Amino acid sequence: MTDQFTWKVGGAQGEGIDSTGEILATVLTRMGYYIFAYRHFMSLVKGGHTNYKIRADNAKQVDYHGDTLDILIAFDQTTIDENEDELIAGGVILYDAKFESSSKREGLQICSVPMSQMAKDLGNVIIKNMVAAGASSYVLGIEPNHFYEVIEMQFGKKGAELVELNKTAFNKGYDYLKENYPHVQRPVSPATKPATPNLLMSGNECIGLGALLGGCRILAAYPITPATEIMYWLLANMKDFGGKVLQAEDEIAACIMAIGANYAGVRSMTSTSGPGLSLMMEALGMAGISETPLVIVDVQRGGPSTGLPTKTEQSDLNEALYGSHGEIPRIVLAPTSIRDCFYQTFHAFNLAEKYQCPVIVLSDLLIGMNKMTFSDLDLARFQIDRGALVKQEQLDALEKGAFKRYALTEDGISPRSFPGMTNGRYCALTNEHEETGLEIEDVPMRIAQMQKRFRKLEPLRREVNDWGVDYSGADSPEVLLIGFGSTHAQIEEAIHSLEGMSIGHLQLRCLMPFPAEAVDGRMAAAKRVVVIDNNFTGQLTALLHQQLGYHDKTETLTKYDGNPFTVGEIVSFVKG
Repeated sequence: MTDQFTWKVGGAQGEGIDSTGEILATVLTRMGYYIFAYRHFMSLVKGGHTNYKIRADNAKQVDYHGDTLDILIAFDQTTIDENEDELIAGGVILYDAKFESSSKREGLQICSVPMSQMAKDLGNVIIKNMVAAGASSYVLGIEPNHFYEVIEMQFGKKGAELVELNKTAFNKGYDYLKENYPHVQRPVSPATKPATPNLLMSGNECIGLGALLGGCRILAAYPITPATEIMYWLLANMKDFGGKVLQAEDEIAACIMAIGANYAGVRSMTSTSGPGLSLMMEALGMAGISETPLVIVDVQRGGPSTGLPTKTEQSDLNEALYGSHGEIPRIVLAPTSIRDCFYQTFHAFNLAEKYQCPVIVLSDLLIGMNKMTFSDLDLARFQIDRGALVKQEQLDALEKGAFKRYALTEDGISPRSFPGMTNGRYCALTNEHEETGLEIEDVPMRIAQMQKRFRKLEPLRREVNDWGVDYSGADSPEVLLIGFGSTHAQIEEAIHSLEGMSIGHLQLRCLMPFPAEAVDGRMAAAKRVVVIDNNFTGQLTALLHQQLGYHDKTETLTKYDGNPFTVGEIVSFVKG
């Protein structure tokens, strides 16, 4: 028996690949396994190669889908050709008998299963995915009743006949393996079913939940891969909390809608990917100069332009840090895991209102569209903080038109009013303005307002050194690995594979304001620094050089083919 395993199903898009993976992922989660489920797919509705990989562990949380593979379910030859290199020695291939299989690898257990024919005999060719699930159940040594529960849950509302059809297809796959390949088993050790069911969520779902519990009541967005699932999740859940999802005609309108709703006092956000963020640049400046809170979620994908819509990358960093004309204060957060998407999104709304500026949550496809299991979310970790708000009694003491929305306060934060408050009206212009909001071109006031806006983030520049980075490893390592966002899991696993070496791992969770003090201390203590940059030009490396220097000890490992880093790639680079 094994405590962990990896499993993958592949075929052409439209063959039910995702539903096959989702069924097994749900079964394993309900049984008590921790899993990471990874989807590889193309920008096609039908055709092209797609696969769904699951890495499961019965004892500890899994944050990455793994470099290797134990079991491969192949609906076509392309699946074998493109994935067999991942298979371990003695790995299993279950292929659909509709095609003649071939493999370049020796030492694999290759089994022909008439999945399509069984499905045709049952009157529905797409149900071959349930035949595949049954065959997988036998190989993994998982009792069929666990799958029956999920089948009933998934198809119960569609009638008993469909439930029985799926069970029959499942049993055919299970029995075929048992009768024809009884020795092909890689049984997994039993997991302990938790008293409270574990959560199985994607990063996009966690972003939606973090926004909802963080007080967001309007999402204004335009559909774009890989961020659209945020819209779908909030569309299904926002209405139960009195909120609205607005599909705009484009990303420009979506961002302006979110700004308008925040101006009106409703916590609001927009979600997009790189091309959409590009369209929001002028509106980003508008939020900055009008000091209107704004949360933007950017689920990064491969660029430039349309680029690789269904592949992952971290190449929007410079866009998030410096995009828009002119200079405005902004905050850029980078969740390090699917679970962290929840916490960082919740935190983003507090930061946006406290500092009255745009906050960009920089996710990516790897954590956005893929799923993992975790035990729970700490809902007591944050409390909603709406920042500096003017009180009605303070406004009552003012004359009409005297409210200084942009008062030159010592900390740079001016209390804001909401529409409808007596004497609280002001103009939120996109022009430079004086304290009440009226347009000016007066040099001293221009200088004072610019200084005021940038003064706001000074406290955060100090605080971010405490929570803006995660560190593990030796205090003065031979090698310091630095990344941001979703590369966290692979770097952590690489460290375990580099036993015998003195290694440190610094992961940035906040990129602006830059946590200079925390990062500087770690870089100074290391003999060699390796930056893991999921882009072509080494954007994180450039940020480190800009802020701190250390050019002489910094090396960069880049990747830009649309796939996430593997542990092996990081280990090989460090070893040289």
